[in-house]
Amino acid sequence: MDAVLRPGRPEDAAECGRICFDAFAGIARDHGFPTTVPTPDMATELFGRTLNHPGFYSVVAELDGRIVGSNLLDERSPVAGVGPITVDPAVQNGGIGRRLMEDVMRRAAERRAPGIRLLQSGYHCRSFALYAGLGFEFRETVACLQGPPIGTTVPGYEVRPATAADRAACDAVCRKVHGVDRGGELADAIEAGTARVAEHDGRITGYATDLAFFAHAVGETTEDVRALIAAAPAFGGPGILVPAGDSALLQWCLRNGLKVTELMSLMTIGLYNEPTGAYLPSILY
Repeated sequence: MDAVLRPGRPEDAAECGRICFDAFAGIARDHGFPTTVPTPDMATELFGRTLNHPGFYSVVAELDGRIVGSNLLDERSPVAGVGPITVDPAVQNGGIGRRLMEDVMRRAAERRAPGIRLLQSGYHCRSFALYAGLGFEFRETVACLQGPPIGTTVPGYEVRPATAADRAACDAVCRKVHGVDRGGELADAIEAGTARVAEHDGRITGYATDLAFFAHAVGETTEDVRALIAAAPAFGGPGILVPAGDSALLQWCLRNGLKVTELMSLMTIGLYNEPTGAYLPSILY
């Protein structure tokens, strides 16, 4: 399709939000899964935040002057995160999604980002094929978990709100686990009041920007991330994302009442280090 791509603008939020809701709801319904975007208003709120944020690159696709799709690239930290990418159901499977992906990949290359990452719904084979065809490599199966707060503690660990003074220690933990930090996301979460740290033996050994779908966590060990999950007052959005390969953490979550709602695929291009600790990705990576 002869779509025209242009940068996203704040005034695009409502239309991009509507398309995002329609696209995700339709695909989830077709496969018998709950949608990860519960309402159009929530989708519009997401675009309202990101289209106004200097740390996000945005692109929209237009046909005959009408918005028919969009994509975002989270540039707040060295490794870039893709999504959400959505195309109006009326014009899906016409090549617009590929062009939106190629655009953000070009942007990442121009900025010399060392890597790009995304998470993909495991039941959506077409998107998996698109990303694999563009060069993304499968890295990990991730389980989306939701349920009531666990409301307990892990012996030897203290969880408290993160402050600006904790940023250097948190970034050091992230670099130890992933090889890069996610300092931009952490700074936003501290400002928003959602970030928490886990302390063990008098030092910070883990942190979470929140316990939610659009948040991430890292810890030197599974116990650090377990402490953060155990202390969470709720799990935001569709839930938290737990790597299936961390059997100890996943099984602990299931024993404590959380349920698997869907499986997702973590996919990457460029820099990727096998994690040397525990982590929860966000839906962006």
